[in-house]
Amino acid sequence: MAAVRFLRSDRPLPSTPVLYEPGIVIVCQGRKRGYWADKVYLYDAQHYLAVSVPVPFTMETDASADEPLLAIYLTIDLAVLAKLALDLDALTSPAQAEPAGMISTPMDEAMSETVLRLLQAMAHPVEARLLAPAIVREIYYRVLSGAQGASMRSTLSRQGQFAKITKAIQRIHKNFRDRLTVERLAAEAGMSVPTFHAHFRLVTHSSPIQYLKSVRLHQARLIMLREGTTAAAACLEVGYESASQFSREFKRLFGRSPGEEVAHLKSSFTMPRPPGRQVWVASH
Repeated sequence: MAAVRFLRSDRPLPSTPVLYEPGIVIVCQGRKRGYWADKVYLYDAQHYLAVSVPVPFTMETDASADEPLLAIYLTIDLAVLAKLALDLDALTSPAQAEPAGMISTPMDEAMSETVLRLLQAMAHPVEARLLAPAIVREIYYRVLSGAQGASMRSTLSRQGQFAKITKAIQRIHKNFRDRLTVERLAAEAGMSVPTFHAHFRLVTHSSPIQYLKSVRLHQARLIMLREGTTAAAACLEVGYESASQFSREFKRLFGRSPGEEVAHLKSSFTMPRPPGRQVWVASH
């Protein structure tokens, strides 16, 4: 099932820039910590992480050969999640909460049991094909009705400035190679440039230009790693016009030159197959 991926790491991962696509991360063994703005997001055997808006943040992993990190990553189908949130709001009285693009929530018994049933179904090809999609939808429900589900439901309500910024983020991911300007993005969102800046920073904790650079640099890293492309070619492919500027900003974000970073990743990680239809630029 394409929406479900299993992750394993037998070594600790120091502070690393990542860009998660909308998804749910369930850690069965080991521990991850995400650092975003002034908050720490813990996801381990007692907590799961849910991301509805892709945001760049820093992540570190606790793992060892004796106790490797074992995790499940569920790619969120936002259309299904949003429809489920609407249905849930229609049947219950939704609590008022501030929208949140990323939440870390304690695992409760109901969520744990649902995850166990997903793992059991995924062990059998027929059950994975026929039963797993319904169990994944049930996990969506557990997230939306969980301790921080109200914040996620507010995010998905598609109302107000948060929804406009979410559409701008989707635009950046779809057209990051283009010459996108803040003025153009603000106009498409129906906001003045200062208002757009303020709301964009509220959602992502970065400026629109910083966010666009992050998306481009994460995509360039994936291109070089998966396709063996040179830094110069990747630079042009993701929309940079200056190779020197690309190299400087790449090293500032990842702490290594493009060549050093790709060599490090190849020696440390096994890359999964690229998805057939990729909506978001994502780096895990």
